[in-house]
Amino acid sequence: MPFNMQGWEWVILVVVALLIFGGSRLAGAGRNAGRAIREFKEETRSIKADEEKAKAERAAGATAAGEIHADRAATDRVVDAEIVEPHTDPKPDTRA
Repeated sequence: MPFNMQGWEWVILVVVALLIFGGSRLAGAGRNAGRAIREFKEETRSIKADEEKAKAERAAGATAAGEIHADRAATDRVVDAEIVEPHTDPKPDTRA
């Protein structure tokens, strides 16, 4: 059964709460609820900011890794070649 409370029902509920708990307790409860909501919002903003910062760092890291990879690709080309060193014999064979 959903709560379809209209204006008078809310007024009656507030009056009953005031009679049971008193005005100072309800005011303190309202302040505490307000603080809790404010802290919750601040933490939510903090988490979102941390996620955005981490996302930006990952993107910057990926860009740097891409640049490093591009630099390596430019310098580490494989060329089809053979290194040939001339053969020099320090002591010629004279035993013939």
